[in-house]
Amino acid sequence: MSVAAFSKLNAILIKAASGVTAVCLAVIAVVIPYEVFGRYVLGDMPVWSGEAATFSMVWAAMMGSAVGLKKGYQVSLNLFVDMLPKIPRLAVTACMYAGMLVFLGLMAWFGLHQTLVNMHQRSTAIGMPMSLPYLALPAGFTLMLLITVEQCWNFFRTESKEGRGCLPRS
Repeated sequence: MSVAAFSKLNAILIKAASGVTAVCLAVIAVVIPYEVFGRYVLGDMPVWSGEAATFSMVWAAMMGSAVGLKKGYQVSLNLFVDMLPKIPRLAVTACMYAGMLVFLGLMAWFGLHQTLVNMHQRSTAIGMPMSLPYLALPAGFTLMLLITVEQCWNFFRTESKEGRGCLPRS
């Protein structure tokens, strides 16, 4: 797969993740006030509302994290790294990307494991398979992994084009 095709795939996935995040936040914005109204005005809270809000929050957090990573909303401490000479800067950046890739890969793997473990369990109120809320973990972490691979490639390719990097020019 070419870098351009990979970037296009990531862009499509990020657009889908943005949509999922928006829908989940809309569900939360509707369900929580409804739950409060039911509890304090009607005196009876709907059984399903807590689970719906919680599961929506999990999906919104995972998909929103991927969108935020793509848009660069994460905290970054580049001041000292940018002050380093070329070789140490590339080494530190490579270690940072390697650490991120290992972490995100492990989290995606363990998220998939949890999804499979909870496949036959049902939620108490709604009765949905618990694998659906758990599926947000491997989906979100895999998307973050793909984004990090793209960012890593783009960083080192840009460094190479400017004569500062180590990857072949494409």
